[in-house]
Amino acid sequence: MIVFLLYPILSVFYYSLQHYNVTEPWNNGFAGLENYRTMLFEDPLFWRSLGFTAQWVGWEVILQLLFGLLLALIVNETFRWRGLARATVFAPWVVSGVLTTVLWTLLYSPTTGFLRFLSDLGIGSPGTAVLADPDTVFGAAVLAELWRGVPFFAILLLADLQTISKDLYEAASVDGAGRRRRFLHITLPHLKNAIILSTLLRAIWEFNNVDLLYTLTGGGPANATTTLPLYVAQQAVDSYEFGYGAALTTASFGLLLICSLVYLRLSRFGGDRA
Repeated sequence: MIVFLLYPILSVFYYSLQHYNVTEPWNNGFAGLENYRTMLFEDPLFWRSLGFTAQWVGWEVILQLLFGLLLALIVNETFRWRGLARATVFAPWVVSGVLTTVLWTLLYSPTTGFLRFLSDLGIGSPGTAVLADPDTVFGAAVLAELWRGVPFFAILLLADLQTISKDLYEAASVDGAGRRRRFLHITLPHLKNAIILSTLLRAIWEFNNVDLLYTLTGGGPANATTTLPLYVAQQAVDSYEFGYGAALTTASFGLLLICSLVYLRLSRFGGDRA
């Protein structure tokens, strides 16, 4: 715990109080809270990336949950070729972010992708580059990550669905409850903790998402898809501003910790299903 958790956390906090740029060793030294002051009051890209991160996490988690729940309900039913259907639903989850980017970059290609196919059918304009247009790049990135993230919810929720006793559904049917009432009064209450846990984990992962956005859009165009962790990578890795990058990382850690605690408190995770 000390070596792999506490030490890295304290190291990042220590460097956040330093001027630390390997290309400018003569300026390195103790900076106090200057990095934080710069972040809060002098860096508009920090607030812009934070706002985009909130938008990104909100859309991704909500859409992935809805589609994941829908798919979990479908593959939980008994039908022919159910095993193949489950394998198909879960397949995108095993694909890495970089490979997902390659796939969707080809699909979004204005010359060889499905947009070219649609334009040949008279739908849309030929040569449309959705990843280069600030008006369409967000939706394109959301769709690519949605394809990869939905199986996570489908897998977790399906596992919980299979623990629900069928006697509950049979008793509800005898009492005259329809499919809608059985879903609202049996399925959803049973899935409460699984939904809370999966949305929390996925929100943290989407907040820290770097691989797909970095390789798909690079944070562009014009920083339109730059999340806070991607901005940290740009500062620390590309610009060698390790001190400022550590301050951004510390702010991200504190924000995630507070939001996670508040979410678990408000959702009453682990409480009685009701």
